[in-house]
Amino acid sequence: MRLTKAFAALAFAAVASIPTKTLADESGISFWIPGLFGSLAATPQQPGWTAAAIYYHTSVSAGGDVARAREIQIGRIPANLTATLNANVNASVDLGLLNATYVFATPVLGGQASATLMGVYGANTTSLNGLVTGTLATPLGSIPFSRFDSISDSVTAFGDVIPQFSLRWNAGVNNYMTYITGDIPVGAYQSTRLANIGLGHGAIDAGGGYTYFNPQTGHELSGVLGFTYNFKNTDTQYQSGVDMHFDWGASQFLSKQVQVGLVGYVYQQLGCDSGSGDRVGCFRSRVAGIGPQIGFIFPLGDKQGYLNFKGYKEFAAENRPEGWNAWVTFVISPAAPPPAVTPTKHVITK
Repeated sequence: MRLTKAFAALAFAAVASIPTKTLADESGISFWIPGLFGSLAATPQQPGWTAAAIYYHTSVSAGGDVARAREIQIGRIPANLTATLNANVNASVDLGLLNATYVFATPVLGGQASATLMGVYGANTTSLNGLVTGTLATPLGSIPFSRFDSISDSVTAFGDVIPQFSLRWNAGVNNYMTYITGDIPVGAYQSTRLANIGLGHGAIDAGGGYTYFNPQTGHELSGVLGFTYNFKNTDTQYQSGVDMHFDWGASQFLSKQVQVGLVGYVYQQLGCDSGSGDRVGCFRSRVAGIGPQIGFIFPLGDKQGYLNFKGYKEFAAENRPEGWNAWVTFVISPAAPPPAVTPTKHVITK
């Protein structure tokens, strides 16, 4: 048990950084960042305050369907135009995610409760290039239409505010967790802008996870399943469907300080998009990713530090850009208490 608690920072590093943006849902943008959860996601944490800083980079691209959806969203394709688009959209996003978590010492429903608040600051550079062709409906009839678009946009600003509450339970090598989080849409967002940091609408996300962790062998396997309900974007009158995401991690501790392994995710939109502003139909999206990870635990005075590097290569994308992304996570958490000392009994012989 003590060794499990000594790795509490790892659990926080995998869990506490709540979602922001990636490039289906509206224009291929979702609330959840696939890869947010990872190894040791359900293991217990040390009571008290924990702070985490995460650098997240993603570079993605997509073809005609996503590019067309983006042009519709920013108003480049008018409602009376029936169009096809031979184009590509590319995005490069760099985000800094800062959060604070308080882990309660008093059990809640027999488990360990924690509350997190995260802020986001970053940069998004997006470009779109391609040929728009179609017919424009007019009172005089349909008129053929053709246009080459080359659009680029960038923004550096604060993103949305993300709160989260979670509960964790431990039973030997088996660990369980449940969480609820959401998006408060206060970040930089304009519906007519190609690049944004804010999402533009609220969302609620909830789910649960499991971690098998054996401190004696160093074997670890984690999985977290969650679902997102998206509220309507009142600027565009567009409501994204319900999303499902499954994050997993598998690792081996080579020592008490070094962890190596694999991480992955599957993201699938279950419900169709809707609303009066939806001109692209159901537009269900999907993407998967897999990659390596390595982590290091080290003392920081009376605290514990954890540094993790992980990356994903995406594949199987539909109605959503795909590419690669990388994470650097640094966590400062309370250190595990020293083991209790058992008094030595002295026997006096005569």
